[in-house]
Amino acid sequence: MSANNNQVLQSVKFFGIINTPFTAKQSLMNDNQLLRYSRQIMLPQVDAEGQQKLLDSSVLIVGAGGLGSPAALYLAAAGVGQLTIYDNDEVDLTNLQRQISHHTTDIGTEKVISTRNKLIALNPDINVTAVKQKLQGEQLEMEVNKADVVLDCSDNFATRFAVNAACVKHQTPLVSGAAIRFEGQLTVFTPGTNNSPCYNCLYSHDGEELQNCATNGVIAPITGIIGSIQALEAMKIIMAIGETLTGRLLLLDGLTMEWQTMRFRKNPDCPTCSGS
Repeated sequence: MSANNNQVLQSVKFFGIINTPFTAKQSLMNDNQLLRYSRQIMLPQVDAEGQQKLLDSSVLIVGAGGLGSPAALYLAAAGVGQLTIYDNDEVDLTNLQRQISHHTTDIGTEKVISTRNKLIALNPDINVTAVKQKLQGEQLEMEVNKADVVLDCSDNFATRFAVNAACVKHQTPLVSGAAIRFEGQLTVFTPGTNNSPCYNCLYSHDGEELQNCATNGVIAPITGIIGSIQALEAMKIIMAIGETLTGRLLLLDGLTMEWQTMRFRKNPDCPTCSGS
């Protein structure tokens, strides 16, 4: 270990002792982990307790494409202990412009396997479960119930409504993102708390089918921006810090670089969450 890293390690241990009493559970981090996550642990909102929460957490990511790629990479780097990724597609040349967890050599490989390989290479401390199938039915219910947070990184309404319904049923926080053309949007649903609305409060089943990148195009960095914020919101939920986007829809216009926030409330007549 370099002298500089040793100094950083001692600083991290000092910050951990000052900011929070080291319990037996918190002290499970070894020196390599303390050093790897040192820049996070030094943040008073995170410290050793928050980092341990990340290490002990489980996140379900639905979709390993433009949004799922950056979200998964940042969650893995940040130390989320269990990442479960579902996608039923394979890597195509057209994906590489924006889906940054896939490389040219991965063309033809299952997206979940390609993503898993990058995450483990980035952080071998974490566990990654990669499943090549469409997440639906009983499997969806089981995975949502096991997760601490769900990230919806899919690109179709059917999946979004199904994931939302499962999250409402099991009261699992849901971070929903979308990106198309030069535009992005993001919100958070926390069923059972803060009188949170759900995805069905925002969009009705009889609306137009979700537009996708294949038919409308997308500028590459937009997916990275939205996916990265999805990761940040998930981490805030896990560590119970800050204020999430519950009840707020964050909108980005990449051409003008303007952010807007639209507030929305729980629909008392929502067919999905009105009874919860």
